[in-house]
Amino acid sequence: MSDATQIIAIDGPAGAGKSSVARAVAQRLGYLFLDTGAMYRAATWRAMHHGIDLDDGEALAVGTRAMELILRETDHGQEVIVDGTDVTRAIRTPEVTRLIYKLDQNSAVRRHLVALQRRMGERQPTVAEGRDIGTVVFPRARCKIFLVASLDARIERRARQLAGKGVEVDRAALRKEIHDRDEQSRNRADSPLRQADDAVLLDTSDMTYEAVVEEVVRMASEVL
Repeated sequence: MSDATQIIAIDGPAGAGKSSVARAVAQRLGYLFLDTGAMYRAATWRAMHHGIDLDDGEALAVGTRAMELILRETDHGQEVIVDGTDVTRAIRTPEVTRLIYKLDQNSAVRRHLVALQRRMGERQPTVAEGRDIGTVVFPRARCKIFLVASLDARIERRARQLAGKGVEVDRAALRKEIHDRDEQSRNRADSPLRQADDAVLLDTSDMTYEAVVEEVVRMASEVL
């Protein structure tokens, strides 16, 4: 299967709802769900767990290449397994979120994970989400969607998500975290966040989650 066949590429900034929407669309269509953000989070967690200097670019690249990563769908959502350890919850901690940029701005790390993402997507029809899916990972994808939402809407969504997991929410800190991740993603030298020329912009600020899923499924059905 080529990278243009039955790939739904969903990009956008932090908190735009990419993961939850992509997972639901994949379930609706019977596609593989590829959460590329979880892959960078997993590599970040592993580097922290092994005490790797996050400012040592070569060490980060070596550690990422050595990582044994499994993304597995279950009835309760996706499980992320690193070197045999379930890190599904561990990779979502504020510490990992705060430091992930050190890996997603590392060109060698990105090359390895992008190659892995392409191999996964070539095996079966896939819904892939991230920040460079339509521009770098699957540039020939037939269906490209760029999800956006206002900063306030993204803060509220992420706050509800965290609260649902029992995590205490500091909205001021959350605003700064999302803003900083936006800036880091847009301004990184390697594969910056941007809308692909042939991607459709979908502003979800005033849309329900269900409405966004329906719209993405509709858009995909028109081109796949």
